[in-house]
Amino acid sequence: MTPKTEEQILNKELSSMHPKPEANRLIGPTDWHAIDWQKAFRLLKNLRSRIFRAAQEGNYKKVRSLQKLMLRSYANRVTSVRRITQLNAGKDTPGVDQVVVRTAVERQKLVEELSQHQPWKAKPARRVYIPKANGKRKLGIPVIADRCLQTMVVQALEPEWEAKFEASSYGFRPGRSCHDAIERIFRYARPDSRRKWVVDADIKGAFDHIDHSFLLQRTGRFPGKSLLEQWLKAGYLEANVFYPTDSGTPQGGSCSPLLANIALHGLEQAIGMDYQHGGGRVQTCGPRRVVRYADDFLVFCSTQEDAQQTVLLLKDWLKERGLALSEEKTRIVHLTDGVDFLGFHVRQYPSRNTATGWKTLTKPSKAAIQKIRDRLRVEWLGLKTQRVEVIVKRLNPIIRGWSNYFRIGVAYETFTKLDRWMFDRQVRYVRRMHPRKNYARFGGPMETGQVLGTAQSGSPG
Repeated sequence: MTPKTEEQILNKELSSMHPKPEANRLIGPTDWHAIDWQKAFRLLKNLRSRIFRAAQEGNYKKVRSLQKLMLRSYANRVTSVRRITQLNAGKDTPGVDQVVVRTAVERQKLVEELSQHQPWKAKPARRVYIPKANGKRKLGIPVIADRCLQTMVVQALEPEWEAKFEASSYGFRPGRSCHDAIERIFRYARPDSRRKWVVDADIKGAFDHIDHSFLLQRTGRFPGKSLLEQWLKAGYLEANVFYPTDSGTPQGGSCSPLLANIALHGLEQAIGMDYQHGGGRVQTCGPRRVVRYADDFLVFCSTQEDAQQTVLLLKDWLKERGLALSEEKTRIVHLTDGVDFLGFHVRQYPSRNTATGWKTLTKPSKAAIQKIRDRLRVEWLGLKTQRVEVIVKRLNPIIRGWSNYFRIGVAYETFTKLDRWMFDRQVRYVRRMHPRKNYARFGGPMETGQVLGTAQSGSPG
C-alpha cells in the first residue's frame, strides 16, 4: 500500500470525527465538543502500533512514511492539544508569551494553528526553579503551542524507539513504572546471586549537558528532525534576558524524557550485558546487570574490582554523549550495606531461616520517610485551625498516595511508626481544639484512623 493510499484511508476515517465538513476541505472547522474521542484514540493507537511493528521488522522506509502520516494526523493533533491543555498538571503554566488555553474556542484555534506547523519557529523556554533534595532543579517551560507540537512529534518518534529500547530501561516509557524497576532490582539482589557489588551511578546534570550533535545524529532521518533541532537550540528567558542553549534538552518540555532515553540508549551493550534467545525463553547473559530509570541507574557486579572497572567504562561511554558521572554521588556499595533507588532501600540482611544465610528486603528509604514526615508536618501546621473535614480532605490523598507507592515493599514496620506519629499529631490537634475536654474520657489512646480516617498500616510484602 502506498503512502498516498494510506493517507487517503486515514483521512476518510478522520473526516467522520467532525460532522461539518467544508467545501474543498476534508475536515471542517474543529468543533471541540463534537470530536469523537474514542475514534481519535483508536486511530492514534493503531498508527503507533504500525510504526512499532515496522521498526521491529527493520523496514525504515515504511517507518518514515508512517511517521510523516502521524505528524499530519488530525487525531494526533486534537489528542495532543487535549493532553497539554486539559489533562497535564502544567496546563495552567504559561510560557514566555504568558498564554494559557482554557476554553473550547481557544483549543479549536490552537488545533487550526498546529495544522500549519511547516514552517515552524520555536520560541524560547521560560526558566523556572523548583525545590529538590539538594538545592533547586532548573526547568524550561515552552509555550503551549510548542508543548502541543512536541507531543505530536513524540507520538511519531516514540514507537520507533520503543522497538529498540533496552529491557533494563524503565523511566518515562509506556507500560513501565518505578515498581517494575524495583522488581527487577529485587531479582538481581537475591541472596544466591554472585553480583553483590553495586555501582550506584549518578549523572551530573544529565538533562542539561546532553550533546546536541550526538542526539540529532541518533534520530537519523526522522521527518520531524528540524523541529527537534529548533527546540534544542531555542534557548531560554530568565529575568527577561535571553540565554542560548548549546547542550542539553529543555527539561520541562514534552519531548525531553524521550530525548534523554534516546541519548542514554546502549548502556547494556556498554557494560557487556546481552540476551540469548532459545527454547521460547530469553536468558540474560554477561558479567554485569543494570537497571536504569531515566538518568539514575544501578550496575550489579561480581567483585569490587569489577565495579571499579565498570565506573571507568561508564565514564568513557558518557563522555561520548557530553555527560559525566558525579564524583560526589557515584559510589560502590555492597548489598549487605544496602543501596537506595527510587525511594526504596534494597539490602541483604542476615537470616538463619534461609539456605544462604541472607535475605533481601526492600524497604522505604530513610530519606523517603523523612520527606513524607516533613511534608505532613508542614500540612499540619497550615491546617491546625481548620475543621476536621478540611484536614481529612487535604491529608488523606497524600497519605494514600505514599502508602500505595511503598506498600509493595516490606513496609509494615514503617507504616506502624508513621501511624503512631500521625496519631500523636491528631491528639495534639484535638487537645488544641478542645482544651477543656478530658482526654481520659476517650478511654486512652484511640485506634489510628478514628480521628482522620487515615489508611490502616499493612503491607503485602
